[in-house]
Amino acid sequence: MADPKGFLNHDREVAKTRPVEERVKDWNEVYQPGSLLPIISKQASRCMDCGIPFCHNGCPLGNLIPEWNDYAYREDWEAASERLHATNNFPEFTGRLCPAPCEAACVLGINQPPVTIKNVEVSIIDKAWDNGDVTPQPPERLSGKTVAVIGSGPAGLAAAQQLTRAGHTVAVYERADRIGGLLRYGIPEFKMEKRHINRRIEQMRAEGTKFRTETEIGRDIDAAKLRRRYDAVVIAAGSTTSRDLPAPGRDLKGIHFAMEYLPLANKVQEGDLTVSPISAEGKHVVVIGGGDTGADCVGTAHRQGALSVTQLEIMPKPGEERNANQPWPTFPMLYKVTSAHEEGGERIYSVNTTHFEGDEDGNVQALHLVEVEFKDGKLEQKPGTERRIPAQLVTLAMGFTGTDKENGLVEQFGLELDERGNIARNADFETNVPGVFVAGDAGRGQSLIVWAIAEGRSAAKGVDRFLTGASALPAPIKPTDRALAV
Repeated sequence: MADPKGFLNHDREVAKTRPVEERVKDWNEVYQPGSLLPIISKQASRCMDCGIPFCHNGCPLGNLIPEWNDYAYREDWEAASERLHATNNFPEFTGRLCPAPCEAACVLGINQPPVTIKNVEVSIIDKAWDNGDVTPQPPERLSGKTVAVIGSGPAGLAAAQQLTRAGHTVAVYERADRIGGLLRYGIPEFKMEKRHINRRIEQMRAEGTKFRTETEIGRDIDAAKLRRRYDAVVIAAGSTTSRDLPAPGRDLKGIHFAMEYLPLANKVQEGDLTVSPISAEGKHVVVIGGGDTGADCVGTAHRQGALSVTQLEIMPKPGEERNANQPWPTFPMLYKVTSAHEEGGERIYSVNTTHFEGDEDGNVQALHLVEVEFKDGKLEQKPGTERRIPAQLVTLAMGFTGTDKENGLVEQFGLELDERGNIARNADFETNVPGVFVAGDAGRGQSLIVWAIAEGRSAAKGVDRFLTGASALPAPIKPTDRALAV
């Protein structure tokens, strides 16, 4: 363990963000460069000798958190990086983007602020890159087997890296013009600069993974032909069908899905566009949906120069403390203030959009809403609470309903779906089609980045076993995991 008295001697400290007035003028990450390392040894020392580290269970990857906390406390960064990579292919992604269910399960968190696990994680991996400790790990020998991975988000990349290192020849197919999936075009630059993706891609190329961009399986290449070309296929195409809002006026100009709005802002940062075709500049912006994607829209609108930003959520405002039905060590639904919310705007809870109002040219100008409440498990409107708010740009960030069913991939492979519309799979992540596997949101439904990486690693083990009869690859997700659709 780290310092036996660390949790008694040190309070919780988290990464410091740059001043709001500074960071909304650029797209760089919101945290102050170099602010973590001076405090991270003390923070790692707060990790306790708790007997049973519930953080292991809280983390879908089963990260060896007490071990790398101890190394970070001792400033043995090379050993800390080795322990971190033992369970996680991309800790620089999770250290920036994961909501840290491990911290919710921290034993210290029963009666004190938990260990800053996420901050320790990102400090270790950033130090590892700086020190040159992250290097390619090509396989010693090739198996002669080939695998196609469809989708280059965190699940697809994790599966591809594991299978490449196992000796298989892996090609990743991505329909966008760059590798990264939602990491590339769904996550704003201020949450994770894309240089972190780029250097991982270079590491994977050096290990032998091949990448094919601007190629959509189901449209550009027939899925059945792909199956015949490769010994196995991993579908990691994500859950990309956005949930719509069929309210009157939905067809007005200026109402867009979040995943129409956010990628264009990222393309500006990539240098592909000078100005986004969908911009918040000088507009009253309304974001419908209170989750992380909604917060990404809020932060993007601030940086584009919105006149005002309002975020709507149909559910009641969460509490700031655990309630009785979300006891430790479960991951609680708590009121969260992200960096985007710190930058301004209004958040309105327990409201539903009734209709949109437009001008004579068909542009959205306002949104009408009403307060709602749950009665006997049903959502009911509260009479007399209707109101109108200005809205010249509306983004719909209400989640996703499943993988793309219209590009032909599901039909051409002949895949079965589960009751939620996701691609069905068994405990080895194999679909009803032999040799075709599924990982990440395409099989699980919309979820966290840490789950995507865990699923990619676990699916890789299933593929490796299918190809060779046995596998030594680690699988963080147990066959009995309730999230698996059998």
